[in-house]
Amino acid sequence: MTRIDERVIRAPARVCFRVAADVGRWPEILPHYRRVRFHGRSGAGRDLVEMAAWRPFAGPLRCPTWWVSEMEADARTPLVRYRHVHGITRGMEVRWEFHATADGHTRVRIVHEWSGPAWPLIGRLAATHVIGPHFISAIARRTLAGVAREAERQATVAADLAPAIAPRPSRAPAGPHG
Repeated sequence: MTRIDERVIRAPARVCFRVAADVGRWPEILPHYRRVRFHGRSGAGRDLVEMAAWRPFAGPLRCPTWWVSEMEADARTPLVRYRHVHGITRGMEVRWEFHATADGHTRVRIVHEWSGPAWPLIGRLAATHVIGPHFISAIARRTLAGVAREAERQATVAADLAPAIAPRPSRAPAGPHG
């Protein structure tokens, strides 16, 4: 199963990457995230992170989800990778890709690749027809929307502050001729 969810965000790629890679803040900026816990931090852009989110349905109905991933964030590329190591989605590979557009915006793509849970006979079918579209993509679309809101907010604040902090041209001291 391969699921691709994408969105154009009106912010530079570096801002989008920074918001997407700062998963510790996700419960603050993403209402559907219940918690994010780090189980190991390398300090070199590699972490073991537990995430828990709600999958809302109609009205007040919602389903709790959780997983543990090895996370790697590379600001140079920019790219964020996850490999799910615990939970029903164990074995799933996830890539967050950030592609700058000509107008200064960013196309953010989340690519999920997974062969499904280790359930005899129905694992792949469950992944392709239920878990992928109704859980993975449903949560990914909400996550992209929240990351977009925050990245656009940060880009707007930075643009508003830019004139106030821009260096002023210096005047050369007047010489003997002027």
